[in-house]
Amino acid sequence: MLVLSVAGAGWWFYERLDGNIRTDTRTADELRKYEAERPVSVVRDAQNILLIGSDNRGGKGNGKYGQDTGTQRSDTTILLHLQAGGKSATAVSIPRDLMVDIPACDQPDGKRTHARFAQFNSAFEAGGAACSIRTVEKLTGIRVDHHLIVDFSGFKRLVNAVGGVEMCLKEPVDDDDAHLKLPAGRQVLHGEQALGYVRARYSIGDGSDTERIGRQQEFMGSLVKKMQSNGVLLNPAKLYPVLNAATSSLTTDPGLDSLKDLYALMRGVRDIPREKIRFLTIPRQPYTYDKNRDELVQPDADRLFRQLRLDRPVPVAHAVTASTDGDQKAGHLSPYRGTTAARGICE
Repeated sequence: MLVLSVAGAGWWFYERLDGNIRTDTRTADELRKYEAERPVSVVRDAQNILLIGSDNRGGKGNGKYGQDTGTQRSDTTILLHLQAGGKSATAVSIPRDLMVDIPACDQPDGKRTHARFAQFNSAFEAGGAACSIRTVEKLTGIRVDHHLIVDFSGFKRLVNAVGGVEMCLKEPVDDDDAHLKLPAGRQVLHGEQALGYVRARYSIGDGSDTERIGRQQEFMGSLVKKMQSNGVLLNPAKLYPVLNAATSSLTTDPGLDSLKDLYALMRGVRDIPREKIRFLTIPRQPYTYDKNRDELVQPDADRLFRQLRLDRPVPVAHAVTASTDGDQKAGHLSPYRGTTAARGICE
């Protein structure tokens, strides 16, 4: 009876968590239409996952962050490259203001947009995840294998499930738009505070989106460190709340829409050394015709895309000069500006 009871409870928990996940079949259907134009995978077992943070105000609990206009843009987009064999993970942030070629995309209402040169985050608004994926593939030449979408409320649930994330603020923050008021120094940020911190822009630093992306990368590094250090992925009592928050917060493609698939992904990242979990931003600079927009820095960006495409490591350093960012020197790639999960939060 005891064995049957434990087995029954385990099955109930599994079915509940598995049932939480929302599957994005529309994106898979759209991408199949354009299979002939998509890049092919170069290295077997390497994975490229597009992580999309949506600014959708229509979901439960999201209305407080602005009016629901019926549309949504990609507030944060990260191309996560997992090296074959679980050797390293490289998370590359794509600035929302980056000017890119967006292909013609199909909209949910059956209409079709025109191909255009525009801000990257408008691709998600125009044609959802499929349009964002095709834009990233056109930009980088990298095949996107999977995608995950999370909204504001989902992000908060996940942070709370791990018990908050420790950050180190150089100066106090008081931002009405981000619903955030924090003192300077080391502190643990929970759901609402964490969301405000990664979204805050004009009240911290120089107000640029580039600097905000840097804070988001530091936050993700601290989140990874928290999950690895306190046994979240090894302790069932701690793991269940995390999996419950994660599964109920995510919309995924059919290839990641089961608890088994998501857990395998988390377990793979768990075993990667912190110094090999890297965060960086696509090399960018102010757009020639509008300083409020971004453009790629070449050939640095293409070198980065090639390294990822061929499943080669991408070196990062916290401080590099503009002239050496991603340069090819004596057959070696110089470090890109970035950070790792091993870096201390107050460094």
